[in-house]
Amino acid sequence: MPSPARYREVEQSAEFVELRRKFRSFAFPMTVAFLVWYFVYVLLSVYAVGWMSTRIAGNITIGLLISFLQFVTTFLITWLYIRHANKSLDPLSRKLKADLEGDLEGSGL
Repeated sequence: MPSPARYREVEQSAEFVELRRKFRSFAFPMTVAFLVWYFVYVLLSVYAVGWMSTRIAGNITIGLLISFLQFVTTFLITWLYIRHANKSLDPLSRKLKADLEGDLEGSGL
């Protein structure tokens, strides 16, 4: 197992800083966007009851449609994150892991 000093060294490396930057550049904006979308839904449910109860097809209302779109958005964000992780995060994390594991092999452990 690498020493705590080695972990700190890796944590301060350019590769690790880049990994964290790429993660944050996706996670924070996506979280903010989803929370805004969710709170718009909540506010519409409270203050635009008449509009939300407008029927668009049979018993389907605007509120029901927006509720359904909340689930769709969740799956979309998950799919986007998987694509982002596979393309941008995983290669960097594999390299960092290989560097740490290489240290172990070189030490005879």
